[in-house]
Amino acid sequence: MMLTLIANQWDPECAAIRTFLTRNSVVYRWLEPSDAEGHELLTRHGFTDGDTPVLVNDAGQTLRNATEERLGSFVGLHVKPTDPDYDLVIIGGGPAGMAAAVYGASEGLHTVLLEKWAIGGQSGLTSRIENYLGFPDGISGAELTDRARRQADKFGAELVISPDVDHLARSDSGFELRFTDGGSVGGKAVIVATGVQYRTLDAPGVEEFFGAGVYYFSALTEAPQCVNSDVYIVGGANSAGQAAIYFANTAASVTLLVRADNLAKDMSTYLIEQVEANPRIHVRTSTEIVGAAGDSHLQQLTLRDKRTGAEEKVRTNWLFSFIGGTPQTAWLGPDYARDKKGYLLTGPDIIVTEGTRWNLVRAPLHLETTVPGVFAAGDVRAFNGHRVAAAVGEGSMAVMLVHRFLGE
Repeated sequence: MMLTLIANQWDPECAAIRTFLTRNSVVYRWLEPSDAEGHELLTRHGFTDGDTPVLVNDAGQTLRNATEERLGSFVGLHVKPTDPDYDLVIIGGGPAGMAAAVYGASEGLHTVLLEKWAIGGQSGLTSRIENYLGFPDGISGAELTDRARRQADKFGAELVISPDVDHLARSDSGFELRFTDGGSVGGKAVIVATGVQYRTLDAPGVEEFFGAGVYYFSALTEAPQCVNSDVYIVGGANSAGQAAIYFANTAASVTLLVRADNLAKDMSTYLIEQVEANPRIHVRTSTEIVGAAGDSHLQQLTLRDKRTGAEEKVRTNWLFSFIGGTPQTAWLGPDYARDKKGYLLTGPDIIVTEGTRWNLVRAPLHLETTVPGVFAAGDVRAFNGHRVAAAVGEGSMAVMLVHRFLGE
C-alpha cells in the first residue's frame, strides 16, 4: 500500500506522524501542501491547505486528526489483541519487551506484546549500535528492531500497537489489563518493559518549537531535512554520541552540548573516540540551553557556559535532545515498590529496601516486582544496565522466571 502524507514541514503533527510511520516501517511519501501535486490531492479529496496533515492511501481513503490508534488502523497495523487471555502479556516493545516476546513464544507461551507507539522503543531510533554482540560492523536500531519483529512473528508472538494500558489488577485467572479506550486483556503473568519517557528540555521557548525544529530522539526521521545544516544536539550519553556521528555524515556541522565537564561520565569510550575524531563534530562541555526563539519554527538558541555564566546566541533550525528519560510507572498504583525516581524495584532489592512489602514465604524472583507474577525488565527497572544488550538479557531472563512462577 502506497501512503501519501500531505503536511507542512514545521507542523508538529507532521513530525509526529512521520516518526510513527518510520518507526513502524510504513512506506510513505511526503508532500508539502504548497507543492502542485500536494495541493491537487487536497483539492481532489475536498481539503484545503489548512486541513493538513492529511493522509491518503492508494484506495483513495483519507485520514485527518490522526491519533496513534486511528493511524495504526489506517495503515493496517495490528491494533487489538486477537484473544481475551494469554499466558504472558508484555507491556512495552523496546529491546527488553521484544526479547521477552521472542523467548516467551519460542518456549510455548501464548504471548502478546502491547506497545503504544512503535516496536523498538528508543533504541529503534538509534542510528548505530556498535557494541552489540555479533555485529562487529554495527547495526542500526531500525534494522535490529525489524529483525526482532520478524523473529517474534516467526514464533507466533502477537505484537499489538495498542492504546495505553492504565490499569493492571489481579483476576481469577491471573491478571487483567485495561486500556484507556475501555478494552481489556488477560494474562497469567505480566512483564512490564515500558522503558522511560524522554525528558523535555527546561528552557524558555524550547517547548514552543517542539516538532518545529526541536525534536526528541528523532534523528532517523529528521536527518534527510538537515543536509548541509548546522545541527545542535543536547546530551552526553551514547544515544547523543551516536546521533552526532550519524548527522555528521550529511550536516554542515554538528555541535554536541553537554552539561557535564567531559563525555567520559556517560558515553562509551569507543563513541568518545569517534566523536572527537570527526572534524564536523564540535563538543561544548559545561554548556546548557537557556533560551530558544523563532517564528513558525526554531531559528535561534541561547547557550550559557556554566563555568563563566557567559551567554551566546547561535543560529540554527535544528535541535535534537537526547537527555534521557523518566520511568512511567505511576499508573501501576501503590502495590508496586519503586525507588525515589519511580523505577520499579525487583527481586533482592525488594527485600533490602525499607518500607517495601512482600507477602509470600518464598523470596521474590530476581526480576519480580512486589506483586507476584508481575516482572520488570529493561530501563523501567531500578538498577538496570542502560544498554541494549542488558535490556535484551533481562527480557530473556524474565521469561525464564515467568516459567518458574507459572510452575508454582
